[in-house]
Amino acid sequence: MMDRLVVMFGGSGFVGRYIAQALLAQGARVRFAERDPKRAWFLKPQGNLGQTQFVAADIAKPDSVARAVQGADAVINLVGVLKGNFQKLHVDGARNVAEAAAAAGVPVMVHMSAIGADPASPSVYGRSKGEGEAAVRKAFPAATILRPSIIFGREDQFVNRFAGMIRAMPLLPVIRSDVKFQPVYVGDVAQAAVKALLDPQAHTGKTYELGGPQILSMGALNQWIATETGRAPAIVPVPDAFAKILARLPGGPITWYQWLMLQRDNVVANGADGFAALGIMPTALAAVAPGWLVQYRRHGRFGAVGKTA
Repeated sequence: MMDRLVVMFGGSGFVGRYIAQALLAQGARVRFAERDPKRAWFLKPQGNLGQTQFVAADIAKPDSVARAVQGADAVINLVGVLKGNFQKLHVDGARNVAEAAAAAGVPVMVHMSAIGADPASPSVYGRSKGEGEAAVRKAFPAATILRPSIIFGREDQFVNRFAGMIRAMPLLPVIRSDVKFQPVYVGDVAQAAVKALLDPQAHTGKTYELGGPQILSMGALNQWIATETGRAPAIVPVPDAFAKILARLPGGPITWYQWLMLQRDNVVANGADGFAALGIMPTALAAVAPGWLVQYRRHGRFGAVGKTA
């Protein structure tokens, strides 16, 4: 059993809970650094007595971050948003965590970024992710950076979102139907993070792009979800000219930055290190998603797969 103290920023989120459970199962001690520590209390039963700690910290406030990382053997930053102040969280917050870890002499840091991170990205999201990576590298050159594609899992807001729309709509308009994704299972991303945290000598200073075993277009992904949930909506690609107008409308189905991100495929770059370099066999969507997609079938778990209605 390992006795390392890992400080997690954003550990109560979708990806964080899987990483935390994997760390606790390995015997690591985990300190959850959250603006509201109560958000992470649900993870306490996953560890043994004294294995979990909780501290109030806001990555936008350097003093609180510095207190949170004291005595840590490793730090991981998982804080990310899909809307809001990207500069504050993805860039300044990431810098605060990296600088605090370096100042405290923490030997290991892992930073969660995303495929598409690029300081030159036309999308403010992709740009902030790229600038955040640069800030981390400057403050903590030995940090390991993980760039996953779209992450799926039981609690995700991606596959579940489309499944909910397919259940509710006889006609499903799909924006950027041809853009490609490489969906990656959250459990595999957690394994990658744990390897980087607990075996730093093998991964220090490296960047890994994490994608699943399949590359799917947006249209193909929605068709697969429809078939798996026994639904048969008319899937209609939205013309780019019209989708571009929708992206400019307040409260529209897609934001402008999301539209810009969809101009590029979200797949692992040729030659990039990924799961193979980490010794992980990625999990296919079809291997795990049916376990929770049953809730979207017409008759729940008693609905027959492949029969549409």
